[in-house]
Formats: sequence, C-alpha cells, structure tokens
Amino acid sequence: MFDRKKIMFGITPTCWTNDDFPLIGNDISFFQVISEMALAGYEGCSVGHNFPKDRAVLKAELARRGLRVSEPWVSTLFTVKEMTERTVQNFHQQLEFIKDMGGHDIVVAELGGAVHQQPVAPLPNKPIFTDAQWDALVAGLHQLGEIANNAGMRLCYHHHMGTGVQTRAEVDRLMAATDPTLVNLLLDTGHLYWSGDDPLEMTRAYAKRIKHVHLKDIRADVMRRCTEARLSFGESVMEGIFTVPGDGVLDFRPILQALADAGFEGWLVVEAEQDPAKANPLDHARKARAYLRDIIGF
Repeated sequence: MFDRKKIMFGITPTCWTNDDFPLIGNDISFFQVISEMALAGYEGCSVGHNFPKDRAVLKAELARRGLRVSEPWVSTLFTVKEMTERTVQNFHQQLEFIKDMGGHDIVVAELGGAVHQQPVAPLPNKPIFTDAQWDALVAGLHQLGEIANNAGMRLCYHHHMGTGVQTRAEVDRLMAATDPTLVNLLLDTGHLYWSGDDPLEMTRAYAKRIKHVHLKDIRADVMRRCTEARLSFGESVMEGIFTVPGDGVLDFRPILQALADAGFEGWLVVEAEQDPAKANPLDHARKARAYLRDIIGF
C-alpha cells in the first residue's frame, strides 16, 4: 500500500490531555504521555501544552523514546484585520521550532470567529466568512506558504469543526482559491464526518494535495445525541464523540488506499480528543496502531 520508508506514524497528545480544554487529563504528566506513545508503537507526536518549552529537554526526552515532533499548530487570524501581523510573527516562531526539531510540516487553521472553544453548538454557530474575509484568508495563507517554502517546509491547512473552513464546500472554496504550490491540505477524517461530509470522497478529490493526515474516528451514536442536544464541541468531546481509528463508524481502509494510490508520503497521525478518565489513552493508542498495522501491513 505505502512505501514504509516514506510513512511516519504519529499520535497527538489529545488522547491524554487537551490544549483547547487544559483541565482534561491535567493530572497526566508529559513523561507518561510520551512513554505511552512510544510503548504503543508510534514514531512521533504533535506538541501538547504540558510539553517542555526548553527544546533541548524536549528533544532529549523524545529521542530517548524514539519519537520526534510531527507538526506544530499555528492559529491564524487573517479574517481579523488587526491580528494579521501577530499571526505572521507566531508562524515564524513555530516555523523556527519545527525546523529545529527536524520536521517539515507546519499545520495552520483560521480561527477568526471560531466557536469550538465556546459553550455553543458548533454546527449552527460556526462563522460564515464574507467574501472579503475569504480574500484576506487566501492572501494570508499565500504569504505563509511562501515563508514555509523558502524555509524548506510544508504549510498544511487544517479544516476544523466550529471554524469558517469546516465543511467540504468550504474546503473546496479554499482549495480552488489557493495556490497548490503554497497551500497543502491536512485531512482530518473526524472533523469532516462530523460536519456532515464524506472523508473518503474528499480524500479522492484532493489526494494529490493532502500532505498531512489526522486519523480520527467518530462514535456515530454519540454524534447524533450531541447534535440533537446542541452540545458544544467541548461537551461533545467529554461525551466521547471522537475515538481512535478502528473504534468508531469510519472505514479507514479505502481512505488510506486512496492516499496510497496518489503516492502519499508523510505523517499519518492518530488523533482522538477524549476524556482519559473514560477512555484509557494507552489502550486506545494501541488499538489504533494495531488497526492501522492490519490495514497497511506495518
């Protein structure tokens, strides 16, 4: 399916802790998180809020466990005029970080007007960008894409629940408006399914442009219940809407095959924002890795 030499398996800390809701798993130490990631068979991870800020310490602890950083996250605010300069500054800082950590992907998402951290239901309350805001977002992403390219890095846009680029239609608009040499796509299967769209169809449509993947599953019964109750993103996470691949409703085999057929190279990152008190992180990390190994063969 894939060339083993060109695929890396990562996992996010959100099985253990959560940057959007820091009290989730706040009692779990950085050392436990990365030790269990390695124990479950992963090669890398994104960076959580409780990770060491000292890069030398972070590098040393990850290296001890055979791990490296898969990507940093940058929240862009190009649709908020006064925040453009700060967005670019933050991007430069994170670009320097991932370059120093030996990575090549940097993940961005536009959070202007985003509601995923607010106590409201994300589907009916997500921002709808004006044409002017779309123009500002595209121009800003092109600027960041040029900065990334000049540094030998890849800019990967993350569509996200509760934001202005959430649905397939919004991803389509973004992809049509942006230069593919500057702006790549991060596929997040769970976010897209929750938005009401088909991850497989979008994978097939943009397989050549997808350069980073977050493999997130959905518990369909929980999703229906949370939607009907108009729960917030955070409340839905605590109810268990997300889970790891192999534990929910999504079939990842055709999705991964579509990526393989397109020659995908890079990070396949397991992600499940969960309450660790309800879903044991190590058990779920192992379950996902076994499921992927069964599909991919390694």
